Amino acid sequence: MLFKQLFENESSTYTYLISCLEKREAVLIDPVIETLKRDLFILDSFNLKLTYAIDTHVHADHVTSAAALREITNCKIAGPANDNLSCRDINFKSGDNLIIGNSINMEAIHTPGHTDTHFSYILNNKNEKLLFSGDALLINTCGRTDFQSGSSKDLYNTIKKIFYSMPDNTKVFPAHDYNNNNFSTIKAQKRDNTLINEKINVEDFIKNMENLKLNKPKKMDIAVPINNKCGIND
Repeated sequence: MLFKQLFENESSTYTYLISCLEKREAVLIDPVIETLKRDLFILDSFNLKLTYAIDTHVHADHVTSAAALREITNCKIAGPANDNLSCRDINFKSGDNLIIGNSINMEAIHTPGHTDTHFSYILNNKNEKLLFSGDALLINTCGRTDFQSGSSKDLYNTIKKIFYSMPDNTKVFPAHDYNNNNFSTIKAQKRDNTLINEKINVEDFIKNMENLKLNKPKKMDIAVPINNKCGIND
C-alpha cells in the first residue's frame, strides 16, 4: 500500500492518498481545489490511476476538488448518502466497504456531530487500523458543532461510543490540524484531548463546545454551496 498525507496551508486541511501498488489504483480523501495540480502531479509521478475522490462531509472551510478530479481523471466521486448530492457517483451508507485495487478494504461509517451526515473511514492495513476521522475527531480537540447541522451531543456519542471503543493503537488521521501534528492514536486522544478525554462527561463536553466562541469560517458562504455540487462552480 502507498499512503501519503498531504497538507493545504490556508485551511489547514489534510488530504489522504491511498493506493494499491499492484493495480496502481488510488483514492483521495478530502481533496482541496487549491492543491489540484499538486495532487495530479503526485498521481502522475507514481503512475497511479485515481478511482475515487472521497469527501467526509460537505466542508465549510474549503472547496473540494472532487468534480475537477472526475473531469480530469474520470474517477468517481463518493461521500455520505445522507448528503443527498446527485453529483456523487457513490453514496455510502454506514457499514459500506470500498475495495481499493486488489485488496485494500476501506469501511465507511456514519459519525455525526460536526454535521449530521458526517462520515469517517476505517482502513485495516496488516496489523494497523487507520481512522480517517474527518472533522469529527481532531488531534487534542474536535470539530466544531455550532453550525451546519452540528450537535455537541451527537459528536460526544460519536467520539466516546465509536472512536474511543476502537483499539488503543488505532492511528487517527484527521481532516485538519492547526498545531503541526500529523496523526495521533486513540490511546493518546482518550488521555490528552482536553475537549473530550476519557473522563469528560456529556454535560461538560457541551459546555466546552459552547465556550469555544469560534469565528465563522472565512469561506463558508462560498464553500458550502459549491461543495453541495461536489465542487462544481458554475
